[in-house]
Amino acid sequence: MRTSSKLVKPIAAVTGSLALAATLTACGGSSAASDEKVVTVYSADGLKGEKGDGWYDKVFADFEKETGIKVKYVEGGSGEMVQRAVREKNNTQADVIVTLPPFIQQADSKGLLQAYTPKGAEQVDGANKAADGKWTSVVNNYFGFIYNKQQLKEAPTTWEELLDGTFKNKLQYSTPGVAGDGTAVVIKAMNDFGGQEPAMEYLKKLQANNVGPSSSTSKLAPKVDKGEILVANGDVQMNFAQSKSMPNLGIWFPAKEGGKPTTFALPYAAGLVNKAPHTENGKKLLDFMLGEQAQREVSAVGGGFPARKDVKATDANAIELAKLIEGVEVFEPDWADIDKNLTTYVDAWKTATGS
Repeated sequence: MRTSSKLVKPIAAVTGSLALAATLTACGGSSAASDEKVVTVYSADGLKGEKGDGWYDKVFADFEKETGIKVKYVEGGSGEMVQRAVREKNNTQADVIVTLPPFIQQADSKGLLQAYTPKGAEQVDGANKAADGKWTSVVNNYFGFIYNKQQLKEAPTTWEELLDGTFKNKLQYSTPGVAGDGTAVVIKAMNDFGGQEPAMEYLKKLQANNVGPSSSTSKLAPKVDKGEILVANGDVQMNFAQSKSMPNLGIWFPAKEGGKPTTFALPYAAGLVNKAPHTENGKKLLDFMLGEQAQREVSAVGGGFPARKDVKATDANAIELAKLIEGVEVFEPDWADIDKNLTTYVDAWKTATGS
Protein backbone atom coordinates (compact mmCIF):
# COMPACT_ATOMS: atom_id res chain seq x y z
CA MET A 1 0.00 0.00 0.00
CA ARG A 2 1.16 3.56 -0.61
CA THR A 3 1.09 6.33 1.89
CA SER A 4 0.27 9.92 1.10
CA SER A 5 3.93 10.87 1.47
CA LYS A 6 4.64 8.88 -1.67
CA LEU A 7 1.48 9.91 -3.46
CA VAL A 8 1.67 13.66 -3.08
CA LYS A 9 4.08 16.49 -2.53
CA PRO A 10 2.44 19.14 -0.31
CA ILE A 11 2.95 22.75 -1.39
CA ALA A 12 1.83 26.11 -0.08
CA ALA A 13 -1.81 27.04 0.42
CA VAL A 14 -3.46 29.17 -2.21
CA THR A 15 -4.34 32.66 -1.11
CA GLY A 16 -5.62 34.87 -3.00
CA SER A 17 -23.94 17.50 -23.44
CA LEU A 18 -23.25 14.97 -23.98
CA ALA A 19 -21.03 16.53 -26.39
CA LEU A 20 -21.35 17.36 -29.91
CA ALA A 21 -20.40 14.01 -31.42
CA ALA A 22 -18.71 14.83 -34.70
CA THR A 23 -19.15 12.59 -37.69
CA LEU A 24 -15.64 11.51 -38.51
CA THR A 25 -14.24 10.46 -41.85
CA ALA A 26 -11.66 7.71 -41.93
CA CYS A 27 -8.77 9.95 -42.89
CA GLY A 28 -6.02 7.46 -42.20
CA GLY A 29 -3.23 10.03 -42.53
CA SER A 30 -3.21 10.24 -46.33
CA SER A 31 -1.70 13.22 -48.13
CA ALA A 32 -5.15 14.23 -49.31
CA ALA A 33 -6.41 14.16 -45.73
CA SER A 34 -3.51 16.32 -44.56
CA ASP A 35 -4.61 19.03 -47.01
CA GLU A 36 -8.14 19.15 -45.61
CA LYS A 37 -9.18 22.34 -43.83
CA VAL A 38 -10.27 20.44 -40.75
CA VAL A 39 -8.91 19.46 -37.34
CA THR A 40 -10.44 16.84 -35.05
CA VAL A 41 -10.35 17.28 -31.29
CA TYR A 42 -11.05 14.57 -28.71
CA SER A 43 -11.65 16.24 -25.37
CA ALA A 44 -12.76 15.77 -21.79
CA ASP A 45 -16.00 17.58 -21.08
CA GLY A 46 -16.20 20.96 -19.38
CA LEU A 47 -14.90 23.54 -21.84
CA LYS A 48 -17.82 23.48 -24.26
CA GLY A 49 -20.91 25.40 -23.15
CA GLU A 50 -24.29 23.77 -22.80
CA LYS A 51 -25.71 26.69 -24.80
CA GLY A 52 -22.80 27.22 -27.16
CA ASP A 53 -21.29 29.84 -24.88
CA GLY A 54 -18.20 28.03 -23.55
CA TRP A 55 -14.50 28.66 -24.08
CA TYR A 56 -14.26 26.03 -26.79
CA ASP A 57 -17.24 27.54 -28.62
CA LYS A 58 -15.56 30.96 -28.73
CA VAL A 59 -12.04 29.72 -29.46
CA PHE A 60 -13.08 27.25 -32.17
CA ALA A 61 -15.23 29.86 -33.92
CA ASP A 62 -12.40 32.43 -33.81
CA PHE A 63 -9.92 29.81 -35.03
CA GLU A 64 -12.07 28.86 -38.00
CA LYS A 65 -12.62 32.53 -38.87
CA GLU A 66 -8.89 33.24 -38.77
CA THR A 67 -7.58 30.09 -40.46
CA GLY A 68 -10.50 28.64 -42.42
CA ILE A 69 -9.91 25.35 -40.58
CA LYS A 70 -13.09 23.74 -39.22
CA VAL A 71 -12.95 22.03 -35.83
CA LYS A 72 -14.64 18.64 -35.52
CA TYR A 73 -15.23 17.91 -31.87
CA VAL A 74 -15.81 14.71 -29.89
CA GLU A 75 -16.35 14.82 -26.13
CA GLY A 76 -16.44 12.33 -23.28
CA GLY A 77 -14.71 11.37 -20.06
CA SER A 78 -10.92 11.72 -20.04
CA GLY A 79 -10.35 7.96 -19.86
CA GLU A 80 -13.01 7.36 -22.49
CA MET A 81 -11.25 9.66 -24.97
CA VAL A 82 -7.89 7.97 -24.41
CA GLN A 83 -9.44 4.52 -24.83
CA ARG A 84 -11.09 5.60 -28.07
CA ALA A 85 -7.80 6.92 -29.43
CA VAL A 86 -6.07 3.66 -28.48
CA ARG A 87 -8.67 1.64 -30.39
CA GLU A 88 -8.07 3.82 -33.45
CA LYS A 89 -4.26 3.65 -33.44
CA ASN A 90 -4.24 1.76 -36.75
CA ASN A 91 -6.55 4.32 -38.31
CA THR A 92 -6.00 7.53 -36.38
CA GLN A 93 -8.95 9.93 -36.35
CA ALA A 94 -8.02 12.58 -33.77
CA ASP A 95 -5.48 15.34 -34.32
CA VAL A 96 -5.53 16.85 -30.84
CA ILE A 97 -6.48 15.23 -27.54
CA VAL A 98 -7.34 17.20 -24.39
CA THR A 99 -7.74 15.38 -21.07
CA LEU A 100 -7.30 15.87 -17.35
CA PRO A 101 -4.40 14.22 -15.49
CA PRO A 102 -3.53 11.40 -15.11
CA PHE A 103 -5.03 10.56 -18.49
CA ILE A 104 -2.80 12.87 -20.51
CA GLN A 105 0.16 10.98 -18.99
CA GLN A 106 -1.62 7.73 -19.83
CA ALA A 107 -2.08 8.88 -23.42
CA ASP A 108 1.65 9.54 -23.61
CA SER A 109 2.60 6.19 -22.08
CA LYS A 110 0.39 4.43 -24.66
CA GLY A 111 2.23 6.11 -27.52
CA LEU A 112 -0.67 8.34 -28.54
CA LEU A 113 1.21 11.66 -28.48
CA GLN A 114 3.93 13.25 -30.59
CA ALA A 115 6.18 16.05 -29.35
CA TYR A 116 5.17 19.59 -30.22
CA THR A 117 5.79 22.74 -28.22
CA PRO A 118 3.06 25.29 -28.96
CA LYS A 119 3.87 28.98 -29.21
CA GLY A 120 3.52 30.49 -25.73
CA ALA A 121 4.30 27.21 -23.95
CA GLU A 122 7.38 28.82 -22.40
CA GLN A 123 4.92 30.80 -20.25
CA VAL A 124 3.32 27.62 -18.85
CA ASP A 125 4.65 26.43 -15.48
CA GLY A 126 6.86 23.35 -15.66
CA ALA A 127 4.46 21.25 -13.60
CA ASN A 128 1.73 21.91 -16.16
CA LYS A 129 3.56 20.63 -19.24
CA ALA A 130 5.67 17.66 -20.27
CA ALA A 131 9.42 18.21 -20.34
CA ASP A 132 9.62 16.45 -23.71
CA GLY A 133 6.87 18.55 -25.31
CA LYS A 134 4.30 15.76 -25.52
CA TRP A 135 1.58 17.82 -23.82
CA THR A 136 0.88 21.31 -22.51
CA SER A 137 -1.91 22.62 -20.30
CA VAL A 138 -4.23 25.04 -22.09
CA VAL A 139 -6.59 25.81 -19.18
CA ASN A 140 -5.69 25.61 -15.51
CA ASN A 141 -8.26 24.23 -13.13
CA TYR A 142 -8.80 22.72 -9.66
CA PHE A 143 -10.70 19.72 -8.37
CA GLY A 144 -13.79 20.40 -6.28
CA PHE A 145 -17.26 19.33 -5.22
CA ILE A 146 -20.67 20.92 -5.75
CA TYR A 147 -23.82 21.08 -3.64
CA ASN A 148 -27.40 22.33 -3.98
CA LYS A 149 -27.51 25.77 -2.33
CA GLN A 150 -31.30 25.84 -2.24
CA GLN A 151 -31.81 22.60 -0.30
CA LEU A 152 -28.68 22.80 1.88
CA LYS A 153 -28.41 26.00 3.91
CA GLU A 154 -24.65 25.58 4.16
CA ALA A 155 -22.12 23.62 2.16
CA PRO A 156 -20.80 20.43 3.76
CA THR A 157 -17.27 20.91 5.05
CA THR A 158 -15.90 17.40 5.65
CA TRP A 159 -15.78 14.00 3.99
CA GLU A 160 -17.33 12.54 7.13
CA GLU A 161 -20.49 14.64 6.77
CA LEU A 162 -21.22 12.90 3.50
CA LEU A 163 -21.73 9.62 5.36
CA ASP A 164 -24.84 11.05 7.03
CA GLY A 165 -28.23 9.61 6.15
CA THR A 166 -29.20 13.00 4.70
CA PHE A 167 -27.22 12.07 1.63
CA LYS A 168 -28.68 8.59 1.13
CA ASN A 169 -29.23 8.30 -2.65
CA LYS A 170 -28.53 12.04 -2.84
CA LEU A 171 -24.83 11.84 -3.64
CA GLN A 172 -23.00 10.80 -6.79
CA TYR A 173 -19.50 10.99 -8.21
CA SER A 174 -18.21 10.11 -11.65
CA THR A 175 -16.46 6.81 -12.24
CA PRO A 176 -12.74 6.58 -11.36
CA GLY A 177 -10.70 5.23 -14.24
CA VAL A 178 -13.23 6.54 -16.76
CA ALA A 179 -13.71 10.22 -15.88
CA GLY A 180 -10.82 12.49 -14.93
CA ASP A 181 -12.80 14.11 -12.12
CA GLY A 182 -13.89 10.68 -10.88
CA THR A 183 -10.29 9.55 -10.72
CA ALA A 184 -9.57 12.77 -8.84
CA VAL A 185 -11.95 11.68 -6.06
CA VAL A 186 -9.66 8.72 -5.37
CA ILE A 187 -6.52 10.88 -5.55
CA LYS A 188 -7.89 13.46 -3.12
CA ALA A 189 -9.21 10.83 -0.72
CA MET A 190 -5.82 9.13 -0.67
CA ASN A 191 -4.19 12.47 0.15
CA ASP A 192 -6.69 13.53 2.81
CA PHE A 193 -6.95 10.17 4.56
CA GLY A 194 -3.24 9.39 4.40
CA GLY A 195 -2.93 6.57 1.89
CA GLN A 196 -4.70 3.95 -0.18
CA GLU A 197 -6.06 1.72 2.57
CA PRO A 198 -7.77 4.39 4.73
CA ALA A 199 -9.10 6.10 1.61
CA MET A 200 -10.70 2.89 0.40
CA GLU A 201 -12.16 2.24 3.83
CA TYR A 202 -13.86 5.63 3.63
CA LEU A 203 -15.08 5.21 0.05
CA LYS A 204 -16.51 1.81 0.99
CA LYS A 205 -18.64 3.53 3.64
CA LEU A 206 -19.60 6.34 1.26
CA GLN A 207 -20.93 3.81 -1.24
CA ALA A 208 -24.03 3.36 0.93
CA ASN A 209 -25.10 6.88 -0.10
CA ASN A 210 -23.84 6.82 -3.69
CA VAL A 211 -26.46 6.77 -6.45
CA GLY A 212 -24.17 4.91 -8.84
CA PRO A 213 -21.68 5.32 -11.69
CA SER A 214 -21.50 8.14 -14.19
CA SER A 215 -19.08 8.15 -17.12
CA SER A 216 -19.25 11.92 -17.45
CA THR A 217 -18.89 14.43 -14.62
CA SER A 218 -20.68 17.23 -16.48
CA LYS A 219 -23.94 15.27 -16.34
CA LEU A 220 -24.02 15.56 -12.55
CA ALA A 221 -24.33 19.34 -12.23
CA PRO A 222 -27.86 19.54 -13.73
CA LYS A 223 -28.96 16.84 -11.26
CA VAL A 224 -27.55 18.84 -8.35
CA ASP A 225 -29.07 22.08 -9.62
CA LYS A 226 -32.52 20.44 -9.83
CA GLY A 227 -32.15 18.85 -6.38
CA GLU A 228 -32.27 15.29 -7.70
CA ILE A 229 -29.01 14.83 -5.79
CA LEU A 230 -27.49 17.17 -3.20
CA VAL A 231 -23.76 16.63 -3.69
CA ALA A 232 -21.50 15.59 -6.56
CA ASN A 233 -17.90 15.87 -7.63
CA GLY A 234 -16.65 18.21 -10.31
CA ASP A 235 -13.99 20.77 -11.00
CA VAL A 236 -13.90 24.52 -10.48
CA GLN A 237 -13.80 25.62 -14.12
CA MET A 238 -16.64 23.41 -15.33
CA ASN A 239 -18.89 23.99 -12.32
CA PHE A 240 -18.24 27.74 -12.20
CA ALA A 241 -19.22 28.00 -15.86
CA GLN A 242 -22.29 25.82 -15.30
CA SER A 243 -23.39 27.91 -12.31
CA LYS A 244 -24.11 30.83 -14.65
CA SER A 245 -27.13 28.94 -15.94
CA MET A 246 -27.62 26.66 -12.92
CA PRO A 247 -28.14 29.08 -9.99
CA ASN A 248 -28.43 26.41 -7.29
CA LEU A 249 -24.84 25.15 -7.75
CA GLY A 250 -22.34 25.90 -5.00
CA ILE A 251 -18.67 24.87 -5.06
CA TRP A 252 -16.84 23.51 -2.01
CA PHE A 253 -13.71 21.57 -1.06
CA PRO A 254 -13.93 18.64 1.39
CA ALA A 255 -11.60 18.36 4.37
CA LYS A 256 -10.88 15.41 6.59
CA GLU A 257 -12.53 16.00 9.96
CA GLY A 258 -10.23 18.27 11.96
CA GLY A 259 -8.21 19.23 8.88
CA LYS A 260 -8.17 21.96 6.25
CA PRO A 261 -10.00 21.89 2.91
CA THR A 262 -7.71 20.73 0.13
CA THR A 263 -7.60 20.62 -3.64
CA PHE A 264 -5.09 20.08 -6.40
CA ALA A 265 -4.52 21.41 -9.87
CA LEU A 266 -6.45 19.50 -12.51
CA PRO A 267 -5.62 21.27 -15.77
CA TYR A 268 -6.96 20.59 -19.21
CA ALA A 269 -3.83 19.32 -20.94
CA ALA A 270 -3.56 19.12 -24.72
CA GLY A 271 -1.31 17.04 -26.94
CA LEU A 272 -0.79 16.49 -30.64
CA VAL A 273 -1.85 12.96 -31.58
CA ASN A 274 0.80 10.68 -33.03
CA LYS A 275 0.24 9.99 -36.76
CA ALA A 276 -2.57 12.55 -36.76
CA PRO A 277 -4.31 12.86 -40.13
CA HIS A 278 -4.06 16.68 -39.98
CA THR A 279 -0.87 17.27 -38.00
CA GLU A 280 -0.19 20.81 -39.22
CA ASN A 281 -3.77 21.88 -38.46
CA GLY A 282 -3.43 20.36 -35.00
CA LYS A 283 -0.28 22.42 -34.39
CA LYS A 284 -2.08 25.58 -35.48
CA LEU A 285 -4.97 24.90 -33.09
CA LEU A 286 -2.63 24.27 -30.16
CA ASP A 287 -0.83 27.54 -30.92
CA PHE A 288 -4.18 29.32 -31.08
CA MET A 289 -5.44 27.92 -27.77
CA LEU A 290 -2.27 29.12 -26.04
CA GLY A 291 -2.37 32.51 -27.76
CA GLU A 292 -2.83 35.60 -25.61
CA GLN A 293 -6.37 36.33 -26.81
CA ALA A 294 -7.65 32.80 -26.11
CA GLN A 295 -5.88 32.77 -22.75
CA ARG A 296 -7.44 36.08 -21.71
CA GLU A 297 -10.84 34.51 -22.42
CA VAL A 298 -10.22 31.44 -20.24
CA SER A 299 -11.74 33.15 -17.19
CA ALA A 300 -14.00 35.71 -18.85
CA VAL A 301 -15.68 33.16 -21.14
CA GLY A 302 -14.74 29.74 -19.77
CA GLY A 303 -14.68 30.31 -16.03
CA GLY A 304 -11.21 28.81 -15.71
CA PHE A 305 -7.67 29.90 -14.96
CA PRO A 306 -5.21 30.90 -17.74
CA ALA A 307 -2.46 28.36 -18.38
CA ARG A 308 0.01 31.12 -19.27
CA LYS A 309 1.52 32.88 -16.26
CA ASP A 310 2.08 36.08 -18.25
CA VAL A 311 -1.67 36.45 -18.83
CA LYS A 312 -3.12 38.16 -15.76
CA ALA A 313 -6.89 37.99 -15.89
CA THR A 314 -8.69 40.86 -14.14
CA ASP A 315 -12.27 40.25 -15.25
CA ALA A 316 -15.11 39.70 -12.77
CA ASN A 317 -14.93 35.92 -13.14
CA ALA A 318 -11.20 35.90 -12.41
CA ILE A 319 -11.74 37.89 -9.20
CA GLU A 320 -14.54 35.57 -8.09
CA LEU A 321 -12.49 32.47 -8.88
CA ALA A 322 -9.53 33.74 -6.86
CA LYS A 323 -11.79 34.28 -3.84
CA LEU A 324 -13.28 30.81 -4.26
CA ILE A 325 -9.98 29.00 -3.72
CA GLU A 326 -8.53 31.48 -1.24
CA GLY A 327 -7.27 29.66 1.86
CA VAL A 328 -7.72 26.20 0.34
CA GLU A 329 -4.59 24.07 0.74
CA VAL A 330 -3.22 22.87 -2.59
CA PHE A 331 -1.20 19.67 -2.85
CA GLU A 332 0.69 18.40 -5.87
CA PRO A 333 0.00 14.76 -6.77
CA ASP A 334 2.89 12.60 -7.85
CA TRP A 335 1.55 12.08 -11.36
CA ALA A 336 4.33 9.69 -12.31
CA ASP A 337 3.32 7.42 -9.42
CA ILE A 338 -0.36 7.73 -10.28
CA ASP A 339 0.23 6.97 -13.95
CA LYS A 340 2.28 3.90 -13.01
CA ASN A 341 -0.20 2.63 -10.40
CA LEU A 342 -3.52 3.94 -11.71
CA THR A 343 -4.85 0.46 -12.46
CA THR A 344 -3.98 -0.65 -8.93
CA TYR A 345 -5.78 2.31 -7.39
CA VAL A 346 -8.86 1.92 -9.59
CA ASP A 347 -9.00 -1.83 -8.89
CA ALA A 348 -8.78 -1.10 -5.15
CA TRP A 349 -11.68 1.32 -5.52
CA LYS A 350 -13.73 -1.27 -7.42
CA THR A 351 -13.08 -3.85 -4.72
CA ALA A 352 -13.90 -1.46 -1.90
CA THR A 353 -17.14 -0.22 -3.43
CA GLY A 354 -18.26 -3.38 -5.20
CA SER A 355 -18.38 -1.46 -8.47
